Amino acid sequence: MADSPSTYEAIGSEGQQRKSTPPAFWRFKIALSTILTIKVILELAVTFGYPNALVDELQGASDSALLMVMVMEGRGQIHPTDISPLLGALEDTGHHGIATEVRAWSLEYLDINPGKEQKPKKSLELSSFGRFKIALSTALREQTIQNLGALFEYPRALMDEIRNAKNSALLMTMHMEERGQIQPADISPLLTALKDLRLHGVASDVEDQFNEHLRITGKMAAFIEELKETCHTLYDKIQPIPYIKEKLYSVDKVFIEVGMEHCDSRGSWKTLSSYRGIFSVAKGTSRIQVIEGEPGYGKSTLALQLVYDWCNEVSDSPFCKPDILIFLNLRQLGGITSIIDAIEQFLLPRDSSVKRLDVEQLLSNRDIRILVIFDAYDEYPDQHIEDTFVTQILKEKMLRHVDVLLTTRSSCIPPACGSRTGCIRLTGFDEGAREQYVRKAVTGDDEEVQRILEQLNTNPILRDICQAPLFSVMYAHVAHEEEEFHNIRSVTGFFEYMIDCFHSHAQNKVSDYKREQLQMFADNHHELDKLAFDSLTGANQQILWDKEVLIKKFGAEFYGLYTDIGILVEEEVINRSRGAKRAQSIQYRTEVHFYHKLFCEWFAACHLAERVTSFQALFRNFCKRVNPYDLQFVYRFACGINPAAAKRIIKLVQKKPDGDKFAVLCALEQEENTEDVLSTLRDLVSRNVYIRENDTRLLQRTTVQLLELASQKEIPVTCLMLDQSIDKFDVTTSCMVLTSGLSLPGVSSVMKLDVTESGNMSEDQCLQVLAFVKECRDMIGVSFDGCVLPVSIPTERIDHSLITRDVKVSCCSDNKVEFNLRSGKLENKTELPDDVCFGSSDTVAEQASTIMQLMVASADKIPVPCLTLGGCIEEFDVTTSSMVLTSGLSLPGVSSVMKLNVTESGNMSEDQCLQVLAFVKECRDMNEVSFSGCVLPVSIPTERIDQSLITRNVKVSCRPNNNVLFNLRSGKLESTTKLPDDVYIESGHTVAERASTIMQLMVASADKIPVTCLTLDQCIDKFDVTTSSMVLTSGLSLPGVSSVMKLKVTESGNMSEDKYLQVLAFVKECRDTNEVSFDGCILPTTIPARRIDTTLIRRNVKVSYTRYGYKMKLELGQWEVDDVDVIRKLCSDGLTVSRDHSVLLQQSTILLLEKSTQQNLPVTCLMLDRCIDKFDVTNSSLVLTSGLSLPGVSSVMKLNVTESGNMSEDKCLDVLAFVKESKDMNEVSFDGCILPTTIPARRIDTTLIRRNVKVSYTRYGYKMKLELGQWEVDDVDVIQKLCSDGLTVSRDHSVLLQQSTILLLEKSTQQNIPVTCLTLDQCIDKFDVTTSSMVFTSGLSLPGVSSVMKLKVTESGIMSEDQCLQVLAFVKECEDMNEVLFDGCVLPVSIPTERIDHSLITRNVKVSYSRFGYRMKLGVGQWEVDDVDIVRKLCSDGLTLHMDDSVLLQQSMLLLLEKSTQLNIPVTCLTLDQCIDKFDVTTSSMVLTSGLSLPGVSSLMKLNVTESGNMSEDQYLQVLAFVKECRVMNEVSFDGCVLPFSIPTERIDHSLITKNVKVCCCSGNKAESNLWSGKLESQTDLPDDVCIRSSDTVAEQASTIMQLMVASADKIPISRVSLYGSLSSVDSDGLSLVLHSGLCLPRLSSLQKLWIQTEGGREVTVDEWTGILNYAKQCQLRRLWMKSCLLPWLDNNPNLANTIVDWATGGIYGAYILQSGRWQRQKDDKVLTREAYASLVIGFRGRYSHTKWQKQRRANRE
Repeated sequence: MADSPSTYEAIGSEGQQRKSTPPAFWRFKIALSTILTIKVILELAVTFGYPNALVDELQGASDSALLMVMVMEGRGQIHPTDISPLLGALEDTGHHGIATEVRAWSLEYLDINPGKEQKPKKSLELSSFGRFKIALSTALREQTIQNLGALFEYPRALMDEIRNAKNSALLMTMHMEERGQIQPADISPLLTALKDLRLHGVASDVEDQFNEHLRITGKMAAFIEELKETCHTLYDKIQPIPYIKEKLYSVDKVFIEVGMEHCDSRGSWKTLSSYRGIFSVAKGTSRIQVIEGEPGYGKSTLALQLVYDWCNEVSDSPFCKPDILIFLNLRQLGGITSIIDAIEQFLLPRDSSVKRLDVEQLLSNRDIRILVIFDAYDEYPDQHIEDTFVTQILKEKMLRHVDVLLTTRSSCIPPACGSRTGCIRLTGFDEGAREQYVRKAVTGDDEEVQRILEQLNTNPILRDICQAPLFSVMYAHVAHEEEEFHNIRSVTGFFEYMIDCFHSHAQNKVSDYKREQLQMFADNHHELDKLAFDSLTGANQQILWDKEVLIKKFGAEFYGLYTDIGILVEEEVINRSRGAKRAQSIQYRTEVHFYHKLFCEWFAACHLAERVTSFQALFRNFCKRVNPYDLQFVYRFACGINPAAAKRIIKLVQKKPDGDKFAVLCALEQEENTEDVLSTLRDLVSRNVYIRENDTRLLQRTTVQLLELASQKEIPVTCLMLDQSIDKFDVTTSCMVLTSGLSLPGVSSVMKLDVTESGNMSEDQCLQVLAFVKECRDMIGVSFDGCVLPVSIPTERIDHSLITRDVKVSCCSDNKVEFNLRSGKLENKTELPDDVCFGSSDTVAEQASTIMQLMVASADKIPVPCLTLGGCIEEFDVTTSSMVLTSGLSLPGVSSVMKLNVTESGNMSEDQCLQVLAFVKECRDMNEVSFSGCVLPVSIPTERIDQSLITRNVKVSCRPNNNVLFNLRSGKLESTTKLPDDVYIESGHTVAERASTIMQLMVASADKIPVTCLTLDQCIDKFDVTTSSMVLTSGLSLPGVSSVMKLKVTESGNMSEDKYLQVLAFVKECRDTNEVSFDGCILPTTIPARRIDTTLIRRNVKVSYTRYGYKMKLELGQWEVDDVDVIRKLCSDGLTVSRDHSVLLQQSTILLLEKSTQQNLPVTCLMLDRCIDKFDVTNSSLVLTSGLSLPGVSSVMKLNVTESGNMSEDKCLDVLAFVKESKDMNEVSFDGCILPTTIPARRIDTTLIRRNVKVSYTRYGYKMKLELGQWEVDDVDVIQKLCSDGLTVSRDHSVLLQQSTILLLEKSTQQNIPVTCLTLDQCIDKFDVTTSSMVFTSGLSLPGVSSVMKLKVTESGIMSEDQCLQVLAFVKECEDMNEVLFDGCVLPVSIPTERIDHSLITRNVKVSYSRFGYRMKLGVGQWEVDDVDIVRKLCSDGLTLHMDDSVLLQQSMLLLLEKSTQLNIPVTCLTLDQCIDKFDVTTSSMVLTSGLSLPGVSSLMKLNVTESGNMSEDQYLQVLAFVKECRVMNEVSFDGCVLPFSIPTERIDHSLITKNVKVCCCSGNKAESNLWSGKLESQTDLPDDVCIRSSDTVAEQASTIMQLMVASADKIPISRVSLYGSLSSVDSDGLSLVLHSGLCLPRLSSLQKLWIQTEGGREVTVDEWTGILNYAKQCQLRRLWMKSCLLPWLDNNPNLANTIVDWATGGIYGAYILQSGRWQRQKDDKVLTREAYASLVIGFRGRYSHTKWQKQRRANRE
């Protein structure tokens, strides 16, 4: 303590010095706190985006203004050198006066030079230090503040100021900071002072808080530094054009601002001057901004510029203000599940000092300003997964306090974002931006700049293409190198030329030999095409690949070329395994992606264009998977690459919504005017052709070209739609100038013009449209939509040729108004209704049409009884004396309207009312105006009301019942009816009824008329502090009504603490209200007393809770009993606590139980419904699943416990422990659960036995004998009911449930209660002879139950003889059982009689088999028919014998066939599925593969034989022999096999022919076997191309082979047979081709062409190739195709004189033809040499290295 005086003396002298010259910023903050009202504070908090918890803290603080100043300082919104965030927020919220005063203070107090740019201080320390200061203020008590002031030697005046402040702790904290006793880096003076005052606990807490501030600040600085290092590598390596690798640019050296628009609150697009205003246009409400744009419009470049601004703290950029910026490229984030993982993997270095936990804490810190940039959402692989961390952030389900900026294509905007989402649209480069880029990034030479731009401007199409910044940049650099630029006529042509330039640039650097190879790679890129196509059309777009995978796929040379020219880009990323140490877990890998996604789309389009015409299935699947708008350039490029594909693509896109625009773009990608193009053009112009304002310049120019081409070819254009795209008509060129600057000449072939504009159209604008119509010679009509035309135009200004041509001018789509060119006037075509309505849901066209009708009526002086404006008023325009509607249209005063109805929502301001009255003044005949759905101001100064309205005696009323009038003379609302004693505002009332009631209450309040009671019935939304009024669910505001005596609030569900306090805040505003009651809802059990306004306590307001009869003691915030009768009634009815109840409702019930105990009121019954967790012995209370505790309640008489599932012994004892604590409880019942069959008596508390507590089990009617812990029968009726319904023991039942059922069976025996039926469901293990009981699979035993009448045994699979006898042994033990039924299993066909107990026969026990309707004759052990109907049903459905059936099941089927014969029941069909072995002649029966014999079945109608492979003649005859034995059989069919083509007729039994037996082949009946001729016959004609595919069923292949055999035998020419992946092997002698199905295709003598397409990558062996050639020779083929395979090299290929042999490798090496024993390439007749073949093999194997066939062949070789 020796050094303390000197320390305090130094501090004190410093304080004195500061006091003599008060610091400027300190004085500024004090002044600022005096001007901030609570309304301003809350609006600023919302604008700054403060979290809800902080807003609540500000609202409830004792000194909100001082706390707000500290928060703003901590968040960097005010600083000694910059207060622009605060000034901007004040302007945005409309507080211009306060902003002016604050700005004046800043000039007076602060060191801010208005003419000098200030660099705002980053809030690395401010945010966490601000949090520390707030925490410090909560730790300082009044006495501590006084002691510190004395120790620091503060002046007495200053201490008095601190003592009298609303929040003395906050003010003390600010003074300590100002005097240097606490600083962001040091608080040692304060700590020393606290220790000297012996406040060691406070000092320790303060020091801990300060250390946390230092830790956050340090980690944050390290994190930011590492982020900036990573970001530097992103923005500092920009390649404007792919192959320029010699020089890399920083983004700021090439970035040019593109055109931008933002979407306002009405959905309209407004121009945004700079990217710096991206977040400011949202005025603080949008935390998420989506930046959308077409491909190549600079979205990613803009994102990198924002990163640059942040890293380099660019002073005039708002993006330098965030403390942390996180930039993530979504293309890389496939499969990554959290933002922390993404930051670790892509943004932090390998030796990062920042731990994962540090990152989590920084991201969750709401005091830190964070901006997350997600780039390229359209490339995000996981965008179709719902719950990724990206979608969670966008939906504001996590990190709600961070700002988010997302870039994406316009066609791929996230489907669901949070409510605070704004939208920015990029519109591309204009001429100025293009010139700026050329000068900045290409060349500074003025002449060269002019040459590049002039070359661009001479090609209008190219100029429009270069609206896309990517195309403009590529053009600028290539044009700088190329003197003459290619004549570009389409985007396809532009892109193709660019890629050619890239390849040319690469070839110029190598030798001629290397150049030829590079050219081959440039021409042949099929593998790259397919890779791009597959990646874009997969389930998830994955356009990122591993380098090694691509090298293996393409080859090193091909890969090297495409990376050298920059089309493919390598990127090194980190693999980091989670959980391992950072240094050990890092591995690097190289990922490869396209330079831009457009390049990926180009190569995908090449693949699509090549296959769209020939592979229709591929195109259909592509169209199903890919939305044209998501990948529009794939479609457009494909149309330009392959004109044949264009027609199909255009036809597809026209079917899509808004497909006309897209179809035009696709059509003009075809540069030649072929007949296909003209056909497409006719199809396009047969529909409406649109030119819209928002169309790109390229699309507009394309449409103009299309119209000019249609005019040249005299193709009629049905209708031209100009949608808000007209600028003016140029008389000199006779063209219509569009808003884009393009000129549209008159199009002679256009039949009709439709002009859509907004607002009111002037006379000159109408005449300009008519001038354009004049230039379109064939045009017969023009229609105006969405705009209001002038009521008349002088006829001398209208061109007479239009009248001569009889051009019809209609207004709007409904044609209610026309413009008569002869008279020059608007004319109504329909009569106006009595009530003319404008609604908020009306379209602009409908409103325009109605306005014109009213104008005509006004001009013609036609009376209009009523005009209704329903929610569509924007403002009254004094300059035009017209009412501006929300649609933007203007409604002039209509003199002939008699009455005006205004329907609006919410509370109408004084200015709004006066604007309506100003409109009424313009309607000269109007004498009444009525308001509905809104609340008018209670008074308006009379000097503001126009005197002419009073003179005209205009009546102002309020609908619906005119209870309120507005007196224009007095300027006040007046009530026309007396308010009732009880005034209701209910949820069922209309908005108009609520508004009327509110106005009556306002009148009563103004006139001090007492209102007995006001009831708000389920209509409260919130209390608005700024207006001191209650906002209702309808949107109306109810101000405080001073004359209301009592308030009654009725709500449903749970009412939160905040909502409860809002009601009390409203009560405070109602000065005479002395009572408020709540009903129908669940209220909080307590309210913190500090949150209750003391005004209500002083007024002695009574707050009651009708539901429970409580009254709140406001000074304590607790409920006390107010109405004992209500509580007694509730308790007598019984109380329930359920798991489905909210925590609030459970709390209320527990509170009610406590009150019942205090008041000694008995509770009849307490039900605990599935809500018990455990019993807490320490607190002697029952813990509920919600976490609440229920102590023992002495007033409860009975407890009912309902649970589901099994209740353990411990849980039962927990319930009994709770019963023990409830002293008056004498009964407890359990229901809905399975209880233990016994409880050890030693575990049951003897207190319960002494109290004679009754424990019952409702489910089974049991009562527990507590002294024994066992159940005894309590309710015989319940047991009788259960037994009469039947009982079941199932394998799926728990052991507890099985025990309960066994116990119930025992009780039934004891009580002699018969059990109707006992079902044992798959639970039997064995019968225990020693105990004479049935043992279950659970291990439990069931003794014989004498009371069971019937037993049903359900098992699956085969039941053995022993198992059957065990069941019968159990039946023997059940003395009264007279029936047993087996179901679901296969039983033995017989049981030896000596094994069957004779007592069962004596008791005449019935044993039945429900599956087949049998009953066993126990005396003989055999089955007999018991239910003929079941047998008949089975036989009518048909029977099947499978090879996989068990012998027992086959025996059962054979027995059933025998029974059907005995009973003479016909069997519809018998199927023998691959189970035939042979036909035994000696026994005249069919021997099955199981060894069983099937004799002839006389009742069988049809036989179906299913076999595989080719059936021999003998096998076929054996089947026919069996058919002969089945006397009534008339049909046999074979399936899955190939029958012999012919059989000698002498071997076929003549009786089959006599019986006219039909022999069908396969299910399709394409072939039949004619028993008369012994030959196969085809029933259908063969197609030109007979296909046998690997996907065909065996039956389909067999049917096709038999048809081919018939055609070959009958010498019918077979044009072509195609084997698609179905060939397995070849017979070397060439007699047959073996298919994968096992079937053989024999030699076909009439076959002309054979096409064999193998699995991709198959290498045909020498033997296979020899066999195929032999097969071709034997069939005398004219042509043989081999595709997608590798044929072996043969030095001497056989020369097939009459057969052309084609070989398509399926790769880039082309197709070959066999000529004179040598392979020649088709495209150049080049002979395939041995060396070339070796190269072909390497390329082939490289391509198919991963195919299934290749892997299989490799495995076979190994």
